[in-house]
Order: sequence, then structure tokens, then C-alpha cells
Amino acid sequence: MDATLAHILADATVAVHIVALAFIGFGGFLAWRWPKVIFVHVFFAFWGVLVNVTPIPCPLTALEDFFRHQQGLGDLPGGFNAYYLYGTVIPRSLLPAVVVVALTVLVISYVGAYHRWRARHHGPAHRVSLG
Repeated sequence: MDATLAHILADATVAVHIVALAFIGFGGFLAWRWPKVIFVHVFFAFWGVLVNVTPIPCPLTALEDFFRHQQGLGDLPGGFNAYYLYGTVIPRSLLPAVVVVALTVLVISYVGAYHRWRARHHGPAHRVSLG
């Protein structure tokens, strides 16, 4: 493979990886508008947790490593998050707080998606009156 093409494909893989991370973080909110998205999001969220807490490699990182090898470069040092995010976009000292915020955002998005789904399927007759 031509090194220029490998470079372009590696960059495209990085872009797809960033979109996937954004979807993992905020995709639950898409289910507020499109409820069936929640099933895809649950898979992505589960996969995101799995590749970060087990030795299972992320397929997008493996793909980028493949394109890096085609350019004569080595694997991403430490993986995608460590190379692109930790210490650059997110200070390492804030990682525990980022995990808490990420989990909070996930819970809020799922609770909101559930309430919107329930309102659509049960209608106004089943809503609780506060006054």
C-alpha cells in the first residue's frame, strides 16, 4: 500500500474513532429523538467499557495501527485514548473526574430516553400530576 494512501486512511480512522467516542459519550441523547438508537448505543457503550477495562483490543485502534505499519510507523503508544486524549485534551490528573462525569452523562441520557419513551407510549393519561 502506498504510504500516502495509508496516511489518509489512518487519518480517516482517527476521525471515525473520534465520532465513535462522541457517540459513546452522547449517543444516549439521540435516543430522546430516535428511540431505537438506544440499542446501538448500548452496544457501543458496552464495547467502549470492555476495551478500556479488559485486554480486548479496540478494532479501530487495530485498524489505525495497521495503517501506521504501512507507513513504517509503530503501534500507537498506549492506544488511542492515551496517545490522542490523555495528557493533551484531558489532563491525566482529571481522568477520575472525567469517568464520573461520563457515567453521569450516560445515566442522564438513559433516564431521559426512558421518560421520553414512556411519555410516547403511555400518553398523557398516565402522567403523574404534581398539583
